[in-house]
Amino acid sequence: MTQRSDAGPAPGGDGTHVHAHHGSERTRGGLVGLIIGSIGVVYGDIGTSPLYALRESLAHQVEHDALTEESVVGAISLLIFALIFTVTIKYVIFVMRADNRGEGGILSLMALAQTAMGRRTRVAFLLGVGGAALFAGEAIITPAISVMSAIEGLELVTHRFSEFVLPITIFILVTLFWVQSHGTARVAALFGPIMIVFFLTIGVLGAMHIPEAPQVLRSFDPRQGMTFLVTHGWLGFVVLGSVFLAVTGVEALYADMGHFGRGPIRAAWLGFVLPALLLNYLGQGALVLSRPEAVGNPFFLLAPEWGLLPLVILSTLATTIAAQAVITGAFSLARQAIQLGLIPRLEVTHTSASQEGQIYIGRINRLLLIGVLLLVIAFKSSSALASAYGIAVTGTMVLSTSLLFIVAWRKWGWPLFVSILFAASFLVVEFAFLTANLMKVKDGGWVPLALGGCAMIVMWTWTRGTRLLAEKTHRDSIPMMELIAMLQKSKPTRVPGTAVFLTSDPDVAPTALMHNLKHNKVLHERVLVICVKTEDRPRVAPDKRFEIEKLSDDFYRATLHYGFMESPRVPAALAAMRKAGFKYDIMTTSFFLGRRSIKESPSSEMPVWQDKLYVALTRQAANATDFFSIPSDRVVELGAQVTI
Repeated sequence: MTQRSDAGPAPGGDGTHVHAHHGSERTRGGLVGLIIGSIGVVYGDIGTSPLYALRESLAHQVEHDALTEESVVGAISLLIFALIFTVTIKYVIFVMRADNRGEGGILSLMALAQTAMGRRTRVAFLLGVGGAALFAGEAIITPAISVMSAIEGLELVTHRFSEFVLPITIFILVTLFWVQSHGTARVAALFGPIMIVFFLTIGVLGAMHIPEAPQVLRSFDPRQGMTFLVTHGWLGFVVLGSVFLAVTGVEALYADMGHFGRGPIRAAWLGFVLPALLLNYLGQGALVLSRPEAVGNPFFLLAPEWGLLPLVILSTLATTIAAQAVITGAFSLARQAIQLGLIPRLEVTHTSASQEGQIYIGRINRLLLIGVLLLVIAFKSSSALASAYGIAVTGTMVLSTSLLFIVAWRKWGWPLFVSILFAASFLVVEFAFLTANLMKVKDGGWVPLALGGCAMIVMWTWTRGTRLLAEKTHRDSIPMMELIAMLQKSKPTRVPGTAVFLTSDPDVAPTALMHNLKHNKVLHERVLVICVKTEDRPRVAPDKRFEIEKLSDDFYRATLHYGFMESPRVPAALAAMRKAGFKYDIMTTSFFLGRRSIKESPSSEMPVWQDKLYVALTRQAANATDFFSIPSDRVVELGAQVTI
């Protein structure tokens, strides 16, 4: 027999967001509420780029004594082109079409590409894992550069603040990471309004200065940017790497699509955020043209003297919000990676009783905090950090375009030639940005590459080790149906109640079941073997949560289906199974879990260093009781030593 379920509401993605049903635009709170929410969460990172993007682009020109009207206009023209081509055309128009049942993000795109190919291809897997690894590098740099660039505005209020920039930055960052475990639901309601005030402020400040040098409007002519690149040679290429800072954070448009919907994110960008950014960059350019001495920090010098401190405070709030969005995004990505089997199971804490998507992962939070503080202490200024920023983002863009090619060709049904032409048009620009950013490797660009490389090695080691271990376990185990036949002949002692065994391989007898028979020499009157399966989709519909198969009069096998953005809660699934007719009483049920102690093996297929890393990773994994939300007083753990 096979039964299907009716489970509870599907949990969502990361931290502070509104969650969704499959593929539909969100209506909760109305369109205006969703637009305001997206402004607060989606656009924090890209919205605070004006604090340093143009400043860094012009700093190279000052170094080479090449700051002229044409060079300023050319740099802003490149910056406008980056915003319109990369953000508006690529992401807003095309990438956001590639939703995985309403959800976005690099791992969602990887799952969508694999579905489109009809199998789990290694190419799509490596592209997705590479993008996720590079995001890990970016997630550490973003809070550091964002908050520090805002606090540096205090130096313009008075030079006496200079020595306090670093301590204040560290204090804000430590506080930000400390509050994560308490949840951010209460303050999240303020994100949208604060960011709206920030965008209105920077837009108005920029517009006020444009009349001082109206020739800056020539920046809308893309030929100005191309001329600058051609005539300035090597310097033009260096500036191009800094121009790209204007679009860091663009992945959030796609990653947060499931929380706010495609429509609200597009409306917020085209109707509000993009105009505010363009006005601000044009205003900064006009200020530099009319007062070249302002080139040191054109963003804060847009404000009149009396408005400088309020602008610093507002910018600090905005950059803190940007950092918060990146942190919650990292939690969401980590949970997806856990569900997809890319990293060990980590304990996921839900920080809200009403919003399932508000999660906190302690180990990820601690790793991010340590990384951010090390960067702040090592680089000491946002200008130095800018050299480390950008490579991870450009790398992620190249990988997402490659995945988008697969989706356009295989899922959307575009002809191969059209798909290649489509991807190539973006890759040409993105490779130019990537090459320009690679020039910053020796000045700090190695940091995100090293961080991304470490994350990639961890994910590769975990997936490889887990696969080898699963193959070894399968070889050494007894097929389930054979065991049932053997038990019907040997007739072991039966005890009342239900025994639940969790397994990753439903075709063979769980190790915990074999240990229970071997050592306790008893079998419960009813045995349920559960396999939790993660699908290549964000969420699984409640009516497809489980399948139950009757193997014999007293043996049942259930497969629980979860999306990669859901938390697998076994008791909730069992309650749904009981409603569907499966006899089950939690008070007479025991959960038998196998706790494996992994040891290195001289005959392992992996090199020694990878063996050691895999064993170390297994020790970091959360136990199954916590991960699957199983009542601890109903759990019996049976240990075993296994070599890889």
